[in-house]
Order: sequence, then structure tokens, then C-alpha cells
Amino acid sequence: MKNNLTQSFRWYGPNDPVSLNNIKQAGATGIVSALHHVPHGEVWSYEDIIQRKKEISQQGLTWEVVESLPVHEAIKTNSLDAPKYLENYNKSLKNLARAGLSTVCYNFMPVLDWTRTDLAFSLPSGAKALYFDWADLAYFDCYLLKRPDAVNSYSPSVMAILQSRLASYTKEKIKALEETICMGVPTEAAISIPDLHTSLEVYNAIGKEGLQANLLMFLNAIADTCEMYGIQMVIHPDDPPYPILGLPRIASCLEDLQWIFDNQPKPFNGLCLCTGSLGAGSFNNLPELTRTLADRIHFVHLRNVKRDHFGNFFESDHLDGDVDMFEVMKELVQINNLRSKPIPFRPDHGHQMLDDLQKETNPGYSAIGRLKGLAELRGLELGIARMLTPITES
Repeated sequence: MKNNLTQSFRWYGPNDPVSLNNIKQAGATGIVSALHHVPHGEVWSYEDIIQRKKEISQQGLTWEVVESLPVHEAIKTNSLDAPKYLENYNKSLKNLARAGLSTVCYNFMPVLDWTRTDLAFSLPSGAKALYFDWADLAYFDCYLLKRPDAVNSYSPSVMAILQSRLASYTKEKIKALEETICMGVPTEAAISIPDLHTSLEVYNAIGKEGLQANLLMFLNAIADTCEMYGIQMVIHPDDPPYPILGLPRIASCLEDLQWIFDNQPKPFNGLCLCTGSLGAGSFNNLPELTRTLADRIHFVHLRNVKRDHFGNFFESDHLDGDVDMFEVMKELVQINNLRSKPIPFRPDHGHQMLDDLQKETNPGYSAIGRLKGLAELRGLELGIARMLTPITES
């Protein structure tokens, strides 16, 4: 049997409620982390990188993937400050390579990172999950953001649901909805509605083709550094994988991703396969996408979602959802068997459950739910690997 995929956990640094010792007890050997204390666009110093690497290695763990080295909005919009931030990005990449880190995850989503409308959706089991509801997003868009012509962004059925529940939007619910959507990333500062309005004006002018062009500009600007220092960049898909709030999306489906690799075909340009982000779109066939982009996959987020006929979704158990995790894992095991270096994966998000229900945790990143997910995924991988390995008589 070939080497297993590298089993990793995301760690937000020393302030993460989930400690490195917790992660080691969960059975992971690799860490996915970043320097979250460094403001977006500033250079990651070699000294800071080495300090983080030392903190991880002292616990007997390995820093496998940098997630994320953020791409500044000036680059995404190709503003006048873009050259400065591109220079800083290249400096950070060189410092990471000098410290022995070679896989870097990033995203090119405008303004907001992953978007949900409820961070504590109650499941029948009593556990809590992350949830995306189109009607709640429409409320935010039409009544809080007040985006012109927002109503035409939603189907009549979604708007009918919104109208039927208008009376349920209490002050507390409205505040929670605004904070949830504007949060973006657990460890980064939220944006305000006025800021969002300003960004929408910029991205309305840029559009999808303009954002694609800016991504290509970014990739071309870092290509020499990546090739010289052996850095593997992996883009994270859009989450959710469709336009929201009038913001363009360029990494939502196989066609989008193929465009990225066709237009910058150098090997450094890779994919973080996120089954949950892509799986939220019923138009994405994850096993087929995995097969098609096999050569580009160098990091994997494994999580599952359950969708309804409106397109709302919640994050389900890792092996129980609309993503055929068995078929995806089978593809990954076969791809991994052809690699000299194992592909790192992490259980992405997890339910808040058991003791974690009484603890403050980063949304989606409590310990026990991810431990459960990792255990399920490790078992699935082992079973598939054994199934695919011919039995030889001793």
C-alpha cells in the first residue's frame, strides 16, 4: 500500500482555543496555519515564520501548508497600490521558502471570504453547524445593504419565503445576521456595510472578466518567485460557488478552474480542492472534477453539505451529504499513489458538539467535530486504499 494522504488540522496560532496538543491527540500529524497577526499586505518576516514553525515542531507536528497568505484587495482590484502589495507578496513567498514551506493556499474572492447566514444552525442531534439560507441573504441584501435592484438577484420563490418571514427579523436576529455575513473570516476584522457599498461599486466596474484578468496578473507577477523557490500555489474555490451581493466569482466550477490553469499553465499554479465549497453548487460533480484536475490538486479540504431544492445548505457530517465522499476519496487515493510527496488534507469545518457546545470556538473550527471528521475520513481512506491494493499471497 502506498503512502497515506497527510492528515492535517488547521490551527489559528497561539490564540486558537484548540491547542496543538489537542490536535496531536486527534491523530493529525500536519498543521495548516498562517501568521494571522500580520495585517493583510504586509511582509511576513522570516523570523516570524520560523517562530511559528518552531511552535509547531516543538509539539512533534509539521507545518505542511500555509493557509492563507492573503491576497490584498489592491491586487484583486488592480489598483494603483497593487505593485507595492505584489512586491510584498513575493517577499513573503521567498521568506516562506527560505523557512522550508512550499505549499501556499490563497483565495481570490472579492471582499468577503466564506459566507454563511447562521453560524449555529441546530441539527436534530443537538450539534450545531454552519448554514447558508438564500432568504436570509436576500434580507441582508435588500433591507440592510439596500443594494439597488437587489430583488432581481433572487428567485421568486426565495423572495416569497422572505416576505413570509419578515416579521421574524427581530433586532437581535438582524444584528446577528449582519455580523455573520460581514465577518468573512473568524480571525480577521469584519467589514462595515458602508465599506461593502464602496467595494461593490469597484467590483461592478471590474466584473467577472476583469477579476479573471487581475488573477492572471497576480499569478504572472509571482510566477518567477514560485518557480525559482519551488513554491506550489493552490487557489481555494469560491465559497459559496455563485455570485452573492453583486460580487463576481471566478473559481466556482470546473469551467472557471480550467480557465485559470489554461491561462497560466505553469506547474506552480495549483488547486486546493474544497469539496464543501464546490459541493454547495449542484452543478459541480466532485468526482469528475477531481479526476479532470488531478494534476493540479496539491491540497484538499474535505467536508460535506446537504442542499435543499432552493439551494440553501448546511454543513453535514463528513460522510453524509450531497458530496459523494467515497468516490472523491477513491480518486484522491489513486492520485496520491502516483505522487512522491503525499497530498495533505484536512477535515474542513466540523460540528460544534459535546463539550464544545459550552466553549468559545472559531466558527467551524471546534475540536471535537473536526476530530470526528478526521477519524471518519482516515477510516474511509484506509478502507479504499486496502480495496485498491491487490492482495498478494505470502
